[in-house]
Amino acid sequence: MASTSTYIDVPHTPEQVWQLIGGFGSLPDWLPYIPGSTLSEGGRVRTLTNAEGETIVERLTAFDEDSRTYTYTILKAPFPVTDYLSTLTVHPLPATGTARVEWSGTFTPAGVPEEEATALFHGIYTEGLAALKRTLHEQA
Repeated sequence: MASTSTYIDVPHTPEQVWQLIGGFGSLPDWLPYIPGSTLSEGGRVRTLTNAEGETIVERLTAFDEDSRTYTYTILKAPFPVTDYLSTLTVHPLPATGTARVEWSGTFTPAGVPEEEATALFHGIYTEGLAALKRTLHEQA
């Protein structure tokens, strides 16, 4: 089992950040490389379309509004991994009143070295959080 995690601090309140990213179908609102998201099964499954037109299907496994966090698994994706579990969390930074956004995941590489699978998801998380910061800045 491999894992990766990254975070970014943003000059916005946790409430502002969660308002943007807290919906399971909200990725297209802040992640440019995911232009489409369709919810099904009462909002527990999202079907994403990436910029290349590929489909990614994910299931929400945990959601905590008060803690501003959700966890999901991949049901279908063009990624070389199995047993994928990822969590997106908005942490308050009480000293500044701002937020830290953390994106983490665990997975089993399938047909590729662990380093390659880890680098893939670390890149996705890092690029995604940078896009989130840009989106928040544009909305401010």
